[in-house]
Formats: sequence, C-alpha cells, structure tokens
Amino acid sequence: MTFDDIRHIALAWPEVEDGSSYGTPALKVRKKMLVRLKEDGASLVMPGVPPDERDMLVESQPKVFYFTDHYRDYPTMLIRLSKAKRATVEPLLRRHWRTLASKKAVREYDATVPS
Repeated sequence: MTFDDIRHIALAWPEVEDGSSYGTPALKVRKKMLVRLKEDGASLVMPGVPPDERDMLVESQPKVFYFTDHYRDYPTMLIRLSKAKRATVEPLLRRHWRTLASKKAVREYDATVPS
C-alpha cells in the first residue's frame, strides 16, 4: 500500500480532509488526526489502537505492525505500508474515523452502505 491508497480509502468518508502533522502528510477528521505518514515515508502512524490490541497485532504480524519507544505509552501503532494490505488497514482506519467524525456524519454514512 501507499499513502495515496490510504487517502483514496479515507477521503471517501465524510469529514475527512487532507492535512499535515509534524511536517508529514496526514488525514484529519474535524481537525483531529485520523492517520499520518511517519517521517520515514514508509510507515503510517495509526492512532486509536489500544495497547493490548496493538501488542496482539505486533505479535501476530510483526512485519506489518510495530511501534517504537516513543509510542509505547500511547494508543498508537505504526504500520509498514510496503507490507500492509487494505483488508487489514481499512477496518482500523474506519474504526478510528468513527470516533472522530460527528454522530450525524457516521449515521448518514451508515445509511448509504449496504449491510
């Protein structure tokens, strides 16, 4: 995957906008960070992942998921774009989007998606 792939997925959701964070490209929802490109240009900084889930993902798929000491105390995970698959990343992105988007935007989006 590439950051452009991530953009293509997330910009289809209401209230998602291009932005920047720490000098890198980012996607934001109502001015809050949904996801950003890490300074290395090869990884995503993915907030909204509780430490216990992050640890499980890192243990089960260490080539895709990892974190550094800097993120140890935060609900944040790093994702290697070159190893990531849409089916793995999209649910994490969507879940975090749901926590940042307005209730109205989530309701309207859910009404348009076939169940």
